[in-house]
Amino acid sequence: MPRTADSGDAPHRIVEPWGARTPYGAGDGWPDRVDVQLEEGLSESEVDDWVQSAAVLHSNGDGLDIAVKDGRIVGVRGRDVDRVNRGRLDVKDLFGWRANHAEDRLKRPMIRRDGELVETDWDTAMSAVVQRSKDLLTTAGPSAFGFYTSGQLFLEEYYTLGVIAHGAIGTNHVDGNTRLCTATAAEALKESFGCDGQPGSYSDVDHADAIALFGHNVAETQSVLWMRMLDRLAGPDPPAILCVDPRPTPVARHATVHLAPLPGTNVALMNSLLHEIIRNDWLDRDYVTEHSVGFEELRKRVEEFPPERAAEICDVAADDIRAGARLLGTADKLLSTVLQGFYQSHQAAAASVQVNNIHILRGMLGKPGCGILQMNGQPTAQNTRECGADGDLAGFRNWANDSHIAELAELWNVEQSQIPHYAPPTHAMQMFRYAEQGTLRMLWITATNPAVSLPELRRIREILSQERLFVVVQDIFRTETAELADVVLPAAAWGEKTGTFTNADRTVHLSEKAIEPPGQSRADLDILLDYARRMDFRDKDGNPMPPWTDAETAFAAWQRCSAGRPCDYTGLSYEKLRDGSGIQWPCNDQNPEGTERLYAEGRFWADPDYCEAYGKDLITGAPLEPTEYRALNPAGKAVIKAAEYLKPHEFPSQDYPFALITGRTLYHFHTRTKTGRTPQLQAAAPEVWVEMSSGDARRNGIAEGDLVTVSTPRGSVTAAVRVSGIRDGVLFLPFHYGYWDSDDAEGHHRAANELTLTDWDPVSKQPIFKTAAAQLHRVRGGNGRALAPTTAASAPVAPDRRT
Repeated sequence: MPRTADSGDAPHRIVEPWGARTPYGAGDGWPDRVDVQLEEGLSESEVDDWVQSAAVLHSNGDGLDIAVKDGRIVGVRGRDVDRVNRGRLDVKDLFGWRANHAEDRLKRPMIRRDGELVETDWDTAMSAVVQRSKDLLTTAGPSAFGFYTSGQLFLEEYYTLGVIAHGAIGTNHVDGNTRLCTATAAEALKESFGCDGQPGSYSDVDHADAIALFGHNVAETQSVLWMRMLDRLAGPDPPAILCVDPRPTPVARHATVHLAPLPGTNVALMNSLLHEIIRNDWLDRDYVTEHSVGFEELRKRVEEFPPERAAEICDVAADDIRAGARLLGTADKLLSTVLQGFYQSHQAAAASVQVNNIHILRGMLGKPGCGILQMNGQPTAQNTRECGADGDLAGFRNWANDSHIAELAELWNVEQSQIPHYAPPTHAMQMFRYAEQGTLRMLWITATNPAVSLPELRRIREILSQERLFVVVQDIFRTETAELADVVLPAAAWGEKTGTFTNADRTVHLSEKAIEPPGQSRADLDILLDYARRMDFRDKDGNPMPPWTDAETAFAAWQRCSAGRPCDYTGLSYEKLRDGSGIQWPCNDQNPEGTERLYAEGRFWADPDYCEAYGKDLITGAPLEPTEYRALNPAGKAVIKAAEYLKPHEFPSQDYPFALITGRTLYHFHTRTKTGRTPQLQAAAPEVWVEMSSGDARRNGIAEGDLVTVSTPRGSVTAAVRVSGIRDGVLFLPFHYGYWDSDDAEGHHRAANELTLTDWDPVSKQPIFKTAAAQLHRVRGGNGRALAPTTAASAPVAPDRRT
């Protein structure tokens, strides 16, 4: 099989991040290609041990082995047996492991004394946390507690957190930073199918004759999945590609049809695409009649959106909309993917649901090449959702269904009244509002950095700095958020603990402990269990709660919780996951080798007694009552939901003429906690930049590399300009850059979320990062070229001359 084995810097994988092509045709298996990266001068034969794991710097779930020598991680190697990647690795996989050995790893707990964080011992740190917890439980009750977690821990840790928060303490204030990246994915699936869980599979790429990517720059966010698509494009019978994105991403450059709508207008565009599909009768009418409800409402709504109307709203040519609709409507096997271009924009859930509508109308679910991937942004976001650590209830149980609460109460051996279900779970933005108002008094933040990632950072810093709010931060580095904490707990990183996690197409992987964590760092599971024991949490019979003691017993408890639910893990085990490929849930007696696709033959998890949610109004977000859902969908069919287009709350104006969007680059992950400490990745994208079109640059007298200030009503960011192929009227800022390595020498802000607004989708409660209105002013001339990547969406159009 092909191999790409390198040691040292391997600069070619920075410059050529998707590696060499292995073409294949429709219906064929994706060929293997094993990527290897080791420390300079080290060969594979010199490695002491190869330890099984999977990637955690994106949501693709690439299977890999960790190379260990002399007790250190010294490299990685792709697993050719794994169904997800067939041996390939993302550029962040290849180099990101180096962050485990960064000199500034947290090695001891810290506590705030006289306004400063100082090192301490575990007993002192945990005693402070426990004492504050007991005081608050006595004086303020469970609702004084909030837990804000991650999309990067393990399943066993999320489930433990959910049991402690929901069961032992009884707070409804539990969410993850998955609220920023994948909440809309979950909500869109619930709205259409009654339950979370990706209908499609990565293997649908192998069969599809059309792939539609809605706001999904897969080339940079899941680069190994893009390699799979590139290999199909290089082979016989390549699929047609539809790309919906205002930037000239690698996906757009390979697209058969590229639609670049004005940010905030996705619902208008989707309604127009559906208008054309219905008008041309590109439907499976038998499937719609037999397996869905709601078609007539959709038909009436989209009648209002002929291409000419959408063209005016979206600033996209009407003929291009027709071409996109024809691609969607005439494909024999259609795969659709959705990500942040929809999820973090105006009317996020409403737009994403319309993608589901296309597949329901065309009967393209549950068959090879016919699927939807409402993608995740993080490696373990699926676990956050299924384990109840994002505010939902464990096992995709319905907070509004009393029988589901009874099931959890029996599993946890607590009274039903102990589990909060009096209202929808509290989402992250509301939690921070409660902290701002003073009713939430303790916030435990795990493996995330909201002081960089949340919108309107000035406000977030003020909230986290309140003296009345007790902030616990559990992380591997002293992040911008840790700087504002009262107690900092040093955690073990990936490769330093054991657990399972599930990727965006429901593939479960086992990650084994490869090395010891540094200093006094502890696995997140151990920290949570230590807290539970010190708090002396007990179930109804006086037994410790939770009762498990390590990762494998926590996994066994999760299996019992998942039994009979859509995310059924009862057929999995650590032993079964060792040595081979990851396995897709549900995996049980009926599906002992896992389940490749959901909803075959129109069978859904939408029955009123079984479904995870009863749905919401797509405009207001108001939850449907159980009786309303039963009346709408008594037989548990797929639900076709229509949505009216509404103008964004903040739209370009004379004073703020640009639409500002934020997003990612190929070489960094989130707030650069790990990738910013990886020399190869940091060198590939060392500084923040702002992208603008050549037309906008010319009209404003701006050249490539000029220093400019981008401002919104909330703040400003100073960055060098990259003149790219982005559409006119739109500016792009990567959101990765925070403060741990300081602002520039002149004191300019560089965090994109200084500019974003405190606003969220009414349905998914996901913050809106992609519809701010902005202005731009030139500060001074630059040095020729912005320090922005040239390999992907940020590629310059004229790097060596003035525009």
